[in-house]
Amino acid sequence: MINKFAVIGLGQFGESIARTLSYRGAEVLAIDLDLEIVEDLKDEVAHAVALDSTDIKALRAQNIQDMDAVVVAIGENFEGLLLTTVLLLELNVKRIIARAANAQQRMILEKMGIQEILSPEETVGKTVAEMLLHPNLHSFLPLPDNYEIVEINTPVRVANQSVSEIALREKYNLNLITIKRKFEEVKDNEKVWVEHIVGVPRGDTLIYESDILILMGKSQDVTRFIEVNK
Repeated sequence: MINKFAVIGLGQFGESIARTLSYRGAEVLAIDLDLEIVEDLKDEVAHAVALDSTDIKALRAQNIQDMDAVVVAIGENFEGLLLTTVLLLELNVKRIIARAANAQQRMILEKMGIQEILSPEETVGKTVAEMLLHPNLHSFLPLPDNYEIVEINTPVRVANQSVSEIALREKYNLNLITIKRKFEEVKDNEKVWVEHIVGVPRGDTLIYESDILILMGKSQDVTRFIEVNK
């Protein structure tokens, strides 16, 4: 069964969500007040419509209540985001995911009963800060309770050791989710380096200097692992 999603608000954030969902095979209804933005996206999603999302009749006409989930990604007009969200609640939409630009907006949405709230600005800010503090960090996903998932270059002191020798759990309270590794492949008669996921690492899996480690643990333990082995 094909998943059906609606994305309301097609700024950079909403557009990215709509494109990615469509690319992954979902049926996407993309909505924005700006006709030009809708026209630019119409060939990449199942349906793209220019309408006022604060008009309940317009939303009902698109059968928005039948969607598996609706993402309210309106960025600059918080009043419009709130009213749109209220109407979606009134229409008994199964799952509503709303955007919050700051803590105050998040609090208001939580008071309305919205359980899934996205804060892209906050997430990007934390990611940039972590990458500045740790130059060998590739990506950073904050989790509740001070946990995080990170991609880091293999620290020098652990290169060419096995997973069991490094003892990530025992020494650092970290879990190794997987490894990104570069492999030489031939494409168009040229040799190129391509990254592949190793899979679920075993105790005897060797870690090479060029590998990227994907770890999960508390932020202080990740920092300690990097600092001790750099």
